[in-house]
Amino acid sequence: MYAVGSHAMRILFLSGWFPYPPDNGARMRVLNLLKYLSRQHEITLLAFTQGEETQPKLEQVRAYCREVQTVPQCPFRPHRLRALMGFFLPHPRALTDTYSLPMHTLVQQTLAQNRFDIVVASEIGIGFVTTPYIRKVDSIPRILEDLELSMIRGRIAAERGWGQRLRHSLTWWKMRHFAARLLRDLDGCTVASEQERDLVLDIVPGYRSLAVVPNGVDLDFYVGNFGTPESGSLIFPGALTYQANFDAMEFFLRQVFPSVKAKCPGVALRITGRTDGVPVDRLPLSEGVTLTGYLDDIRPCVAQSWACVVPLRVGGGTRLKILEAMALGTPVVSTSKGAEGLEVTHGEDILIADTPAEFVDAVLRLLDDRALRVRLATNGRRLVESRYGWEVIGEKLDQLLHRVIKERETR
Repeated sequence: MYAVGSHAMRILFLSGWFPYPPDNGARMRVLNLLKYLSRQHEITLLAFTQGEETQPKLEQVRAYCREVQTVPQCPFRPHRLRALMGFFLPHPRALTDTYSLPMHTLVQQTLAQNRFDIVVASEIGIGFVTTPYIRKVDSIPRILEDLELSMIRGRIAAERGWGQRLRHSLTWWKMRHFAARLLRDLDGCTVASEQERDLVLDIVPGYRSLAVVPNGVDLDFYVGNFGTPESGSLIFPGALTYQANFDAMEFFLRQVFPSVKAKCPGVALRITGRTDGVPVDRLPLSEGVTLTGYLDDIRPCVAQSWACVVPLRVGGGTRLKILEAMALGTPVVSTSKGAEGLEVTHGEDILIADTPAEFVDAVLRLLDDRALRVRLATNGRRLVESRYGWEVIGEKLDQLLHRVIKERETR
């Protein structure tokens, strides 16, 4: 039962991702927040599309929105002239290269033709893809949803070459200053973890309208029989097109998997997700490693694995891949970075390992100890049920929206 807000709101929701199918973390987050908010509120969705959105896909989203309109995304091409020109501008150059005049026009027309109580601009990433279209809209409250800053800052420390480190340092300087100006213009902001919250408060000390709205899972979606776990099977559910995932697998395949395989020759690893344009030749894909490609339904692949490995070293937010595995009863071993933002306990609902030796030991323990797998699986499912269902998470966003509207009215 919906019991948060005192009144229904008319929400204009901008998204850098079209939320269907919910086959990556960004789409899952947007779709589930739309589902929750639509119970009481009226939503108009304006979204960028990454490909051809067929009528059935549009209808899936229209079930939660009064209106849905889309604009083709303008992808970031770092060698395009306007992207190169961005090096000389004070804001992130991706902001210049991905700017969409059609989206600007659509937002202005939609605001002119309708009355809204609040605008929610969903970022989910490091490109500020939706905020350019709402910065000058000051007649109604504006919320930045899921600001992520730690990804680019983490890349600075991860890079070994001074050239790349310098480039990422410049990007971080631009993002930091742009985010500070942006947040002072807007009425509120959400982040997906306490770590991201601390980073925002470091940039804008005392920022008031800030809420932690973590990622979550649709618990009902992960109930069912998806098959029996296969002996010695590992899975990494994540498209290698995402740099943080590629880095994780490069680390795991070079520094962890060979030692695991030496002790457990029958071990097998499946890496799911798209690899379009990815330099897979840089990965030591030895025997026992399978690239599954894109899967329409990842649940059977995860549920049939003995363990889910999340050796992430960079990135931000909270990891849906961990929550999905826990919801399906698949034990997880992760780096501290991979589990960042999640209220997990090492040895109870997850194994945390940061060095190659620690990761090898943790994976071998999971493969060898059935009681440990059962304990982690049971406690992991209990954790997501109590803290990471969208019912709990959606309420946090709803509370922020009402608070921001009330604060604007009392000014």
